Amino acid sequence: MSSETIEVKNRQEVGTAACRRLRASGYIPANLYGHGEQNQNLSVREDSLRSIIQHGTKVLSLTGDISDTALLREVQWDAFGIDVIHVDLTRVSSSETVEVTLPIELHGEAPGVFEGGQLAVPMHVLTIRCLAASVPEHLTVNLSNLHLGGAIHANEVPLPEGAELVTPGAEVVVHVVKPAGLEAVEDSSGAEPELIRKEKPAGDE
Repeated sequence: MSSETIEVKNRQEVGTAACRRLRASGYIPANLYGHGEQNQNLSVREDSLRSIIQHGTKVLSLTGDISDTALLREVQWDAFGIDVIHVDLTRVSSSETVEVTLPIELHGEAPGVFEGGQLAVPMHVLTIRCLAASVPEHLTVNLSNLHLGGAIHANEVPLPEGAELVTPGAEVVVHVVKPAGLEAVEDSSGAEPELIRKEKPAGDE
């Protein structure tokens, strides 16, 4: 399990104005819920939280005013996608099955690119269901056998042992396609050239 420790503080004040003041002081409002226990209003340091998000850590060990294990369930960003404005945490145990959405990391070079193709990545995340103790930071896709016209589907992506894919397996994660316009050029190059003849004026023969 990829986990990281983060310190949390109880948060007494709620509401838009209170959350705005909290963020101005370098903290982000958070909510902890789950396991039939009372929801708790917390705050976490913005710099610590940003580091966790960048590392892709999903399971957190909470210390400080709360001692618990939680899943980073949802991150809310501002309208520009730059600053975190709120996070939701869900209590979990290591033996509990959780559903998580994980980023996809591409490894290697696709031979299809050197065969004249372009690499296209329609999907950047996959959703899986697995034990909280087995949640990885990301899912790895190996491109070394991906040739021109080939594709890797969601059900071909390696998962942690015992994990189940939630994303539809037929979804294309990455493929190598012909560059736009290439087929038209190939079709025209194979056509016979048309002979254009200028008619001679009557009486020139």
